[in-house]
Amino acid sequence: MSALTSLDGTRVLVTGASSGIGAALAPMLAGRGATVGLVARRADRLGTVLDECSAAGPGLGHRLWNVDLSEPDAAARVGVEAWDAFDGLDAVVNNAARPMRRPVQHLAVATVDAVMRTNFLSPVALSLAVLPRMLERDHGVIVNVSSLGGRIGIAHEAAYVASKFALSGWSEAMAMDLWSTGVEVRLVTPGAIDTEIWDQPDNDPAPYDGPLEPPATVAEAICTAMTSESFETYVPDMKAVAEFKTADIDSYLTSAVSFMTQREAGR
Repeated sequence: MSALTSLDGTRVLVTGASSGIGAALAPMLAGRGATVGLVARRADRLGTVLDECSAAGPGLGHRLWNVDLSEPDAAARVGVEAWDAFDGLDAVVNNAARPMRRPVQHLAVATVDAVMRTNFLSPVALSLAVLPRMLERDHGVIVNVSSLGGRIGIAHEAAYVASKFALSGWSEAMAMDLWSTGVEVRLVTPGAIDTEIWDQPDNDPAPYDGPLEPPATVAEAICTAMTSESFETYVPDMKAVAEFKTADIDSYLTSAVSFMTQREAGR
């Protein structure tokens, strides 16, 4: 069934809302009649997005929460606070994420743990915090923004890929567990998107230098996913790449390593 019949009049909590996909999504939701809660750690930039939401549509009064989502407990608290502030949430969009481009030989357990906490455990904590209330109302949708890296391995991104694979698998199992309830789960799988994820400190340079989709493309896909019947949405549609990997993993690994080797030789 459709997650939501319409975005008009809904109350939506968006994490990672200070830049990139989240910053594009929040005003888009507001312009379609939603009341939006914004969550991110950069208060100044979050305030700018809040102003854009208010200009796009007043809703019932958009709000922001300046929270560091590297702490799952903080993610759970903000879910409850937003629920109480809006007298319920129709949707939660788990969008916040941190990159980690570093060969596995140079990773420490603490680094992997930090990536997992932001990219996987915080979405889990936030979802579980609001889930009992959604189930009580028998209504709601949880949208998890994963990555193509949640379906295929990517060289030098073991920590990031692990977190996104976990989020994708969690979303699939969650959807099955909630199948007979009024709470829906949607998985959005972006490819290469033009966000700040490509230029972050403590990350190696990205080997990929091809075309990038604008964040608004993913934001539009999230809006559509929230009102559609389809569980997973690829943006852009790179499902064939994931299917190729699944069908012939050895050929995929060989071609991926060849690509990396050529890129590194050309630097």
